[in-house]
Amino acid sequence: MEIKELQVITSQLAETETFYNQILNISTLEKTENKVSFMLGSSKLSFEVTTAVQPVYHIAFDIPKNQLMEAYKWLKQRTPVIPLSPESDFSNFELWNAKSFYFHDNNKNLLEFICRYDLDNESDLPFDGSSILAITEIGLVSEDVAFLAETLMGKYDLEVYEKQPAQDNFTVLGDDHGLLILVNQDRDWYPTTQKAKSFPIKMVFNNGTAEDQELNIS
Repeated sequence: MEIKELQVITSQLAETETFYNQILNISTLEKTENKVSFMLGSSKLSFEVTTAVQPVYHIAFDIPKNQLMEAYKWLKQRTPVIPLSPESDFSNFELWNAKSFYFHDNNKNLLEFICRYDLDNESDLPFDGSSILAITEIGLVSEDVAFLAETLMGKYDLEVYEKQPAQDNFTVLGDDHGLLILVNQDRDWYPTTQKAKSFPIKMVFNNGTAEDQELNIS
């Protein structure tokens, strides 16, 4: 599954543009009074302004699988990295054959840089914001994860991620190229104590079919 476009909301539009421009070194792609967009690799990320309580999302970005430490050192000079333990800032997903680290943007969105070692995406270029390959995960929050999973699988012909067995409070749909992370309302967003809440999401993705599909959660 390829996530082509993702739109979320923010109550801090100007500050969001500043963060992605200056911290992640991503140029603004499009901008209006109410919306700002960026290209992160092959994925378009847009923020639309809201007057609601500050929303919080979980979004992961793939980076070249040979640049975990380089990306970590680059980012840590620009913004704090979230520690997983007193000994390590890295998460090791053995079942997924992946490693990652986490940080926040100005909205307190939980962002993640992840290396998936089963993909062929090495890079010899110095790491910076242009090294981000794509948006590959978005968190979806529900009071009934199993029901949401069944609904999405039926409507969009998605499957449970083969590397992660489905659970009642945590189910992952998709493949190594793109994942929907389904979690229970008020579950802690790993590795923080931030509570998962449902906020509006608009997404355009391709699941290996001829036509792109749209997913809207209000």
